[in-house]
Amino acid sequence: MTISRREMVAGLAAAGFSSGWRLEAEPPAQKLLDYFAANARQLLRPAGGILKYPSISSSLPAKQYSSDLWDWDTYWTALVCFGLRVYRIDAGLHGEVVDHARGSLLNFLDHQSDEGRIPILISLNNPDFFESVKKDRAIHTNQAKLVMAQLALLVWGDDVAIGDDNDPTTFGRPFFSSANLLLNSLYYQDLMAAAELARRLKLGPDSDRIQATADTLRARIQEHCWDTRDRFFYSQDVQVVDRRTELIPTVPPGMATAWKSLPLRIQMFTGFLPMWCGVATKAQALDLVRLHYRNDATFRSASGVRSLSKQETMHSLDFSSNPSNWLGPTWIIVNYFVWRGLRDYGFKIEAAELAAKTVRRLSADLAANGSLNEYYHPDTGKPLSHQGFMDWNLLVLEMVDFHGPLEL
Repeated sequence: MTISRREMVAGLAAAGFSSGWRLEAEPPAQKLLDYFAANARQLLRPAGGILKYPSISSSLPAKQYSSDLWDWDTYWTALVCFGLRVYRIDAGLHGEVVDHARGSLLNFLDHQSDEGRIPILISLNNPDFFESVKKDRAIHTNQAKLVMAQLALLVWGDDVAIGDDNDPTTFGRPFFSSANLLLNSLYYQDLMAAAELARRLKLGPDSDRIQATADTLRARIQEHCWDTRDRFFYSQDVQVVDRRTELIPTVPPGMATAWKSLPLRIQMFTGFLPMWCGVATKAQALDLVRLHYRNDATFRSASGVRSLSKQETMHSLDFSSNPSNWLGPTWIIVNYFVWRGLRDYGFKIEAAELAAKTVRRLSADLAANGSLNEYYHPDTGKPLSHQGFMDWNLLVLEMVDFHGPLEL
């Protein structure tokens, strides 16, 4: 997406820049690009320990996560490292990223279970940190998030390493009860990617079968997750079980339980994900933007998008590393998800605004601390976690046009 001068000016103004603000000869976005270019190779990790193949790290060496191989973190980092070629960073980098991305996938597959389960996390000395593929726990634990293979789960087994760690719609809830929108949106995107891959491989029947599964999932997200009262997408509680025959066997049952799930009416950033993956209708997207994205009392903040609405009782900006805090802090991956949805549904001014806020937040962190962090205070922009974190922060590259200087 190339942002026009008018759209970027409007976005910068909406993000809080004065009307007289001008990009310097070396704008903040360019400084970020230079930083990523200077450090990208440090994320390419050689084989070592039980990781038999070279892989991609989500953090700089010696920082938190730098010796770990995480599921979706690997995907996001690889995605943007591939994109660095577009900005003519380094002619030889692309081939190295290909080797390390392939190696990352091979490391995961090297520790796959017999029935196909993939670990969430592999460290240098532990092939299955969360025991995702351990046979005696296979039906009780989560496996890797849906970014590298087509997996048949539509609900999380538990709240371990789900991505948005302490999302109240899943965290602390009963086993296999949460049809989380993050999981279902990732699954839909993965199905669409698999269908496209099958088409390119000329596997027509497989492509049709996978596409049909994606279409069914799309319909179910629409049917069960869109709330017509709040005009918002909610994760669902799927533990709706009619137990009358078990609990009162002598009384004839009356009306059947007509609903298959109950909305978990907690406004997480995940409510915007159907825009990111293209499931939302145009009318739903307009409601999401008009009522929720533009609302300073709920999601919109100086740093971008709050991970949890400010009006929720669980809203908290405390630091936490285990689980990571998704109860209000701004994460760049959240900004990216929402930005992609805004862009794809034609909300150019709002997309430019969010891109400008994200560039400003990361640029300020880089200028003050010499590196980036994992998540930020939504109002003050203060870094809250894990200096040296790169990972999905790299996605800011997709949010602005670096192909040439931007003149206002």
